[in-house]
Amino acid sequence: MKKKNLLPVFIIIIGIVFIGIGLKQFVETKVQTNHSLKEAKAMVQAEAKVPEKPQGRYSPNQGETTGLLSIPKINAELGIVEGTDPDDLEKGVGHYKDSFYPDENGQIVLSGHRDTVFRKLGELELTDILEVQMPYGKYQYEITHTKIVDANDTSIITLQNDEEELILTTCYPFGYIGDAPDRYIIYAKRVDK
Repeated sequence: MKKKNLLPVFIIIIGIVFIGIGLKQFVETKVQTNHSLKEAKAMVQAEAKVPEKPQGRYSPNQGETTGLLSIPKINAELGIVEGTDPDDLEKGVGHYKDSFYPDENGQIVLSGHRDTVFRKLGELELTDILEVQMPYGKYQYEITHTKIVDANDTSIITLQNDEEELILTTCYPFGYIGDAPDRYIIYAKRVDK
């Protein structure tokens, strides 16, 4: 009889452990994204000291905070971090290595998790404004279109350098539990040239 009574206790303990692990990961991610956001705000506030973009391509180190992504419609301010490795994405919005930065006349690719930094991305609509603030200036982009692609489809990352465009990517569907099968892509063109 006692063995039957232990099963519910064991299941409850396992549930508490899983909840604890999830809560720990959530808190760690929140702390890291807040730290990146503070760094990004400090960086762009120092903008007056660097009135123009440095010569050549902007090339920060992996994991370094590089700027700030503001999305007014969903009241979001997010730190941009160089790289899209899991460690980088825990800190904020990841800048795809080898893609461009504002004022470099190319494809700017930013990625983030749908359950952390890009939680409300699905609320955005065509013509909504995205703002990227860098140490060397502020740049606005207007959403032109969106699409959904397979999770393994990397064709959206062309790294073209014919025209400046901002691309945001995240997992999709937004409410999916586990590894999502698709990616949600937002395309935006620069409007403040």
